[in-house]
Amino acid sequence: MRWTKLTLPTQIMLGLITGAIFGVIANRLGWHNFVVSTIKPVGTAFVKLITMVVIPLVFASLLVGTASLNDIRKLGRIGIRTGVYYIATTVLAISLGLILANVIRPGASLPDETKTRLLESVSDDMEAKIDQVRQKPSLKDTLLNIIPGNPIEAFAEGKMLQIIFFALLMGICLTLVPTERSGPVIAFFEGLNATMIQMVHVIMKIAPYAVFALIAAVTADFGAEILRVLAKYALVVLLGLILHACLVYSMAVKVLARTKVRSFFKGIRPAQLIAFSSSSSSAALPVTMECAEENLGVPREISSFALPLGATINMDGTALYQGVAAVFIAQVYGMDLNLGQQLTIVLTATLASIGTAGTPGAGMAMLVIVLKSIGVPIEGLGLILGLDRILDMCRTAVNVTGDASCAMVVASMDGRLVRENQNAKTEM
Repeated sequence: MRWTKLTLPTQIMLGLITGAIFGVIANRLGWHNFVVSTIKPVGTAFVKLITMVVIPLVFASLLVGTASLNDIRKLGRIGIRTGVYYIATTVLAISLGLILANVIRPGASLPDETKTRLLESVSDDMEAKIDQVRQKPSLKDTLLNIIPGNPIEAFAEGKMLQIIFFALLMGICLTLVPTERSGPVIAFFEGLNATMIQMVHVIMKIAPYAVFALIAAVTADFGAEILRVLAKYALVVLLGLILHACLVYSMAVKVLARTKVRSFFKGIRPAQLIAFSSSSSSAALPVTMECAEENLGVPREISSFALPLGATINMDGTALYQGVAAVFIAQVYGMDLNLGQQLTIVLTATLASIGTAGTPGAGMAMLVIVLKSIGVPIEGLGLILGLDRILDMCRTAVNVTGDASCAMVVASMDGRLVRENQNAKTEM
């Protein structure tokens, strides 16, 4: 079959498979430098291109979605439902991770010599992560920082929470302005939103090749040795992610959105693949919005509100990883966490997930906050840094899936889910 006749999800999947195989071969043959210098830039360029679209798309779509509701009470209803869903699924994800880590105990049998070698091999990266998080503001400062002192600065520096706040406030105010004055403003941003979506279509044409490059670079660098050493820990995280996606999201889609689970996962597949390859909820956001609207039947005014918000504050996969990783590191150091400490993990990881950037590696920064809150040595990060990139890819795919499920649930509860459009198309 000719390549051009394959659907985009199929092309991306083939890119993933062939990239992984090539990366393993390159690792065995010592071609790591070649892959990083020659092939990886293709993937880096794709991530930069798709990230380039995110800020104008988020601002325009969120503003238009808010203004198009025409009723502040309706906006409040949708906002409350979206927030409750995101917080509830995050708490469930962390709890599931803690249960699995306590039952399977992945860190109880890690050899001391392996622990020492891994700590030494990644000590520089570990210090960089610790220094980064030590500068993280308090919860009070984080909440105050949501309000932009200078919106232009927020756009220039990519401060997503501030951009979202400004877009929501501007959209609300547009509903209070007479139509003859607000109409041209809304029409301008509708045009900008349509232009950004079209730009996504153009950029997505190189997605299969970019995915090949990204996966090849990861596998060429990572190899198989550390995977074998920490396979038990990785499998616990992956098991938790799979269970959360298959149980929590499936139940929400089936019961609350009254939609076939298979249709949901088929419709969101392109966004999952982009999220997996880029490890960034923000980079996958344009594709997630496209899938939600065209494949799942979510109206634009809801998807443009729930999905940008979810890419910023909904980190279910990352939160689950926090629970497993914290318990794993504690087990490695021979520490038994009591119920109070594990409840602290739930609270701290939930709060830390709010406002964390939807970019690669953000979960590691969150984990330092969690470890400090329960008194577990931060040096234990060195044990899992080697695996973080691959697990980051998996948990980001779960994060994006959670965003899409929320949009469907909110649209269904509001009586606005376009069911006849579901599964009408699964490619973009």
